[in-house]
Amino acid sequence: MMLTWRWDFTWEVLPRLLWATLNTLFAAGVGYAIALVLGLLLALAQRTKWKLLTLAVREFVEFVRSTPLVLQIFFVFYVGPQFGITLPPWTSGIIAIGLHYAAYMSEVYRAGIEAVPRGQWEACRALNLSTRDTYFRAIIPQAMVPAVPGMGNYLVGILKDTPMLSVIGVTELMHTANAIGSENYRFLEPFTLVGLIFLFISLPTAGLVKLFERRLRSAIGP
Repeated sequence: MMLTWRWDFTWEVLPRLLWATLNTLFAAGVGYAIALVLGLLLALAQRTKWKLLTLAVREFVEFVRSTPLVLQIFFVFYVGPQFGITLPPWTSGIIAIGLHYAAYMSEVYRAGIEAVPRGQWEACRALNLSTRDTYFRAIIPQAMVPAVPGMGNYLVGILKDTPMLSVIGVTELMHTANAIGSENYRFLEPFTLVGLIFLFISLPTAGLVKLFERRLRSAIGP
C-alpha cells in the first residue's frame, strides 16, 4: 500500500511534537551541563599526584566510553534501586547522559590542556602561582580554544542521543512520535517531523559553536 502524506494530520500532531521538543532540549541542556562540569573534574583528577586516584578515574572513563549509553541508562534506572537509589525516569536519563558524555568531555579537556605550550606551565611556576590559579587563570582559558570544537560536537551528539531516553519511558521527542504513531497507526508524518526538528536544532547549534570558537580565538589570541 502506498503511503500518502496527510497535511491535516501533520498540523494536528505538530504542537504535541513541539512540546516534546522542549523536553528534549531540557534533557540535553541539563545533561550537557553535567558533562561540562564533571568532564573537567575528571580531566583534572587524571593529572593529580595521587596515582591511585588517577588510575581509578582513568579506568572509570574507559569503562564509560567502552559501554553503550542505552546500557548505562538501564543501569541507572533499573539497577540503582537494588542499591537503594531509586530515581524517576527523567532524573535517571539525565544523569546517565551526563555521566556518559562527561567521560568523553574529559578527554577533550585533557587534550586541550596538553596542547598548552610547556612554557606557560614554567611561567606559572616562576610566578609561584598555586595549582588552582595555574589551571583556572592560565591553563584552562588557553585549553578552551582547541577544546571548543570537540565540546560542540558532543553537544550535538547529546541532542541526537536523547531519543534513547524513551527506553525508560521519558516523554521526549522520539517517545512522543512513537506514541502518536501507535495511537493513529500512522508513523510517516510524526517520524519525518522528528527528523526535521532534529535537523533544525542541530544545524544552528553547530553554527553557533563555530561562531563561539572564532570569538574565543580572537579574545584569547592564537
